[in-house]
Amino acid sequence: MVLRLYNTLSGEKEVFVPFKDNFVGIYSCGPTVYGFAHIGNLRAYVFTDVLRRYLEFKGYTTRQVMNITDLDDKTIRASKEQGVSLREYTDKYIRFFFEDIDLLRIKRADVYPRVTEHIKEMVDLIKILLDKGYAYRKDGSIYFKVSKFTDYGKLAKIDLSQVKPGATVEADEYEKEDVRDFALWKEKREGEPFWVTDIGEGRPGWHIECSAMSIKYLGPTIDIHTGGVDNIFPHHQNEIAQSEAATGQRFVRYWMHCEHLLVDNKKMSKSLGNIITLRDVIDRGYDPLALQYLFVSSHYRSKLNFTWESIQYASNTLDRLNQFVERLRDYRSESGENEEITLLIRRTAERFESEMDNDLNTPGAFAAIFELVGKINLALDDGSLGTEAAKDAYGLMLRLDTVLGLLTLKEKGELSGEIEALIEEREKARKRKDFRQADEIRKKLVEMGIVLEDTKTGVRWRKK
Repeated sequence: MVLRLYNTLSGEKEVFVPFKDNFVGIYSCGPTVYGFAHIGNLRAYVFTDVLRRYLEFKGYTTRQVMNITDLDDKTIRASKEQGVSLREYTDKYIRFFFEDIDLLRIKRADVYPRVTEHIKEMVDLIKILLDKGYAYRKDGSIYFKVSKFTDYGKLAKIDLSQVKPGATVEADEYEKEDVRDFALWKEKREGEPFWVTDIGEGRPGWHIECSAMSIKYLGPTIDIHTGGVDNIFPHHQNEIAQSEAATGQRFVRYWMHCEHLLVDNKKMSKSLGNIITLRDVIDRGYDPLALQYLFVSSHYRSKLNFTWESIQYASNTLDRLNQFVERLRDYRSESGENEEITLLIRRTAERFESEMDNDLNTPGAFAAIFELVGKINLALDDGSLGTEAAKDAYGLMLRLDTVLGLLTLKEKGELSGEIEALIEEREKARKRKDFRQADEIRKKLVEMGIVLEDTKTGVRWRKK
């Protein structure tokens, strides 16, 4: 099977071929640590995690670098408002960031470089751009000359011929489609952190950080660069310009971008008061993995609308998946092998990989999984599933979860004598059709942390 990924640069799905043998270098835009990551940020991190997991599922060796932006206009402004040092302020939100990704089971990147710890690399890159004539000094700062880089605009699909040359922008972020010469280095300002360097006293602009750190840890050409669609312009467009101008080599082979997450069909914003963090989700009583399921079950290039109803549905679906896998794990039967089920298991594995090979089509992959779940549940209920087939299906679900990262299986332990007696008493009540007492016993067991499931082959229990 051939993996195809959508490349923002070409606007097409392309066959994925690594730059070096079986090795895949991935650079991912990470957090700007001026506050808690919102669920839109987290969706982008989950998308990158699924990409990396699937590449490893396919047998590739990966190295992922994710930057931590602890120095930009936002972090400086926020730390000043709090009256604490930049380091103290950003350390707090870096800690919260790692707490969030661990709760979502996002695999840690191999390297998390911080901007403040890579000033030298940025200065060295800026010096090269000055020497090559791609950068110039103005009012103590250094800017990238956009008109000098003839391919500028190719990622963001901007026509450079329509841009008035010579204008400069000092801010780290600027309006979409507003193309200007951008700051590589900002002159020292009163009340802001600064560094004494070969190119002057000051601090780097926002865009230069990713180029410098990507080149340091992955080399001048990388396989995949990920981020949200809001990073395409200006950030990623500027990364291409400064990186390729400095090295003379292609910077990124495959650009992959995650679409926006909406809340009740509206963009998240402070003015609307609809910014949601992982802590908000947890405070509502939801497992973080319910949010993970909501993200993974939608295609990364489709807008996703978050509602509290959608997270409830995700939570219910994830519970059913876990119960199904627990049921497979504990199942034993005297039934012979079911050829139809054996074929279904093999076909599900093939369908899953085929869908994921199609630009990480997770909705299609889940469709294959749920067909398997539905048909095997019927076989479990009527006792027609063989033990070996159950083991094979269980193994497949665990293998697919190395990509999805969703399952949380509860251990089936020994029951106390009291609980066993209650289960037996309930069975007797059911047989004499005393359903009122049976329901009362079931409710009591739920309060004790035991959930009963009535199947054609008898009653099953699991811990709540």
